[in-house]
Amino acid sequence: MASRRSFLVGAAGVVLLPFDAARATPEALAELIKQVTGGREVRQGKIKLDAPPLIENGNTVPLTISVESPMTDADYVKTIHLFNEKNPQPHVFTATLMPRNGRAQVGTRIKLADTQKIVAIAETNSGELWTASAEVIVTIAACIEDVN
Repeated sequence: MASRRSFLVGAAGVVLLPFDAARATPEALAELIKQVTGGREVRQGKIKLDAPPLIENGNTVPLTISVESPMTDADYVKTIHLFNEKNPQPHVFTATLMPRNGRAQVGTRIKLADTQKIVAIAETNSGELWTASAEVIVTIAACIEDVN
């Protein structure tokens, strides 16, 4: 007798890969960041990535990204990108901002598959790129399904 999962996977024509096969790599992260930034220089500073250094459950990791900016028509943060090192999808999100936001700050919760580095990159309207990263230790991983 087939399990419900086997039936659904077969009916959808989907192949489930073992977790390690679907995991991003540090090399893939570096390549993705290079694509997003166009190979331009990314500098440290002006951006703060506030994430817990240790989290029990990777299903809900709170974080805040804030960037020093006056948020005026002449000088503002245009986008904030968040990446992770080991999840199946390394580009977590891109937030688009405008001067009317008043503050260059984004708060959210994300899933982390395992202990890993997360990287935030902010781009200003003048094209400057700023980055910050944080290592988050996850004791109970998210994004994992038992496919056996």
